Amino acid sequence: MTDLCRLTATDASKLLAAREITSEALVKAYLDRIAAREPEVQAFAYLDPEHAMAQAKASDAARNSGRGVGPLHGIPVGIKDIIDTADMPTENGSAFFRARQPSVDAACVAALREAGAVIIGKTVTTEMASSTPGATRNPHNLGHTPGGSSSGSAAGVADGMFPLALATQTAGSIIRPASFCGIYGLKPTFGLISRAGVTLQSHTLDTVGVYGRSVADLALLADTLATYDERDAGSYLRGRSKLSGIAAEEVPVAPLFAYIRTPAWDVADQVTKDAFAELVAELGDRVETLDMPSLEAITANQRLVMSAENAFHYGRLIDTAGDAMSEALRNRIADGRKVSAETYIKAVQSRESHAKNIDDVMMAYTAILTPAAPGPAPKSLASTGNPIFNAPWTYLGQPCVTLPLMEADGLPIGVQLVGARRDDGRLLRTARWLAERVGSAAVQ
Repeated sequence: MTDLCRLTATDASKLLAAREITSEALVKAYLDRIAAREPEVQAFAYLDPEHAMAQAKASDAARNSGRGVGPLHGIPVGIKDIIDTADMPTENGSAFFRARQPSVDAACVAALREAGAVIIGKTVTTEMASSTPGATRNPHNLGHTPGGSSSGSAAGVADGMFPLALATQTAGSIIRPASFCGIYGLKPTFGLISRAGVTLQSHTLDTVGVYGRSVADLALLADTLATYDERDAGSYLRGRSKLSGIAAEEVPVAPLFAYIRTPAWDVADQVTKDAFAELVAELGDRVETLDMPSLEAITANQRLVMSAENAFHYGRLIDTAGDAMSEALRNRIADGRKVSAETYIKAVQSRESHAKNIDDVMMAYTAILTPAAPGPAPKSLASTGNPIFNAPWTYLGQPCVTLPLMEADGLPIGVQLVGARRDDGRLLRTARWLAERVGSAAVQ
């Protein structure tokens, strides 16, 4: 008997299309898994099993009636709890927003419904998608952090509670949790997926991304969501998304990777350094080591921009409801208010010149290879870990993928690939090549 909870979304979709399984059976299997594991993992901010089953039954009825079905028809998806859902609360991981009920779906949720997905529930986020952890634990070891801020989305996919999930990143909130939990994650090019209806904390950095159980899953979900939206100032015009097709293609030539340790290398755990030494040796002449000292300044700019924009977007909330917010968030906003207008503008305006330098690197290499996090998930529930290996690429708007290719002491270690802006398909194709060559260690 196939363990339905361990299927990739891509494989589940094929079985549903062939009528070898039903959405009702699939969602029931996930709900059983959730019932068994949620008390320990605590991935959900909101879950209504009856509503999830009603969606699944409606999905099967639509398919059986002969009506057209979408690419995610009958597939469950977890939604990070800063993304609006018209039929479920969106509480932003904050006591102040408890029981907040949006009247309209976020654009990405509306796209999921149009594609036939089952919205299985809302997943735990850190407070206001910042640094104060929620209740979620790492399913590989409950004493370790799952990362953040997309904690519940990453842990839920890793633990077989749903095959796909939405996440967001302002510094490292997609890539780092995926690395810690041993799943596949995509932070796409800035602006690929609409942020309309998503709680905004940094308008030049916030990026909606996806989690799955394979590279094909990432492409399938991102294809569904990638569209221009005039309501989002970061959205850009493009043709119809073809990520799945590109990701499935054979690479025309073996990829050449630029291995960049980044200035953060000094904070990397020794197990990460050892694992990457083995990976580089395995890739042989397909990888070249590069030094990029400018990444230190880029990382500093990301912190400045995020801090100032946090203060802008959350400042009024702190002023009016500060008692409902954590001390860490209040301090974060206070720090952001100290950033001068001149400093902020310089940090924003220098982005494009730095990005062009990366464009030059991408002309010579297929992708940049770098750690996804300093090491495995730290043994702590008081912190979600360090985003230092992710923040530069978020600032630059580059697409990034993390692959669960390594582990140490039973905990995953992700490999991060960085691609050229607006070339997410090529990055996914390269990621698939690397995963097939090295082999996935963490998603079982």
